Amino acid sequence: VQLQASGGGLVEAGGSLRLSCRAPENIFRVRIMGWYRQISENEREMVATIGTNDIVDYADFVKGRFTISRDEAKHTVYLAMNNLQPEDTGVYYCNADGGFSSRTDSYVEDWGPGTLVTVSS
Repeated sequence: VQLQASGGGLVEAGGSLRLSCRAPENIFRVRIMGWYRQISENEREMVATIGTNDIVDYADFVKGRFTISRDEAKHTVYLAMNNLQPEDTGVYYCNADGGFSSRTDSYVEDWGPGTLVTVSS
């Protein structure tokens, strides 16, 4: 599954960016879409997720600043990042979470390529 992410860049503290992630339609329609951030070599932390029913979840450190949304027609998920701070710097990954599959007896999820967000002070 190919997820196409874009939107990272360099911004000053207090600035804004919008990340985008386009997924294949058949994947996008049935999965929880989300954004994660790399925090160590082998670990990523959840930033925000949005379900097919538009139920959202945010990490505490982004509440009130970031907004996740999904466009069904474009099968794209967005992350609007406002009031960015230097501690938001990192590589952000799009995720398509399909949950556990009893058919394959495995957890189904896909990751997009990372997009770098750099916030200068």
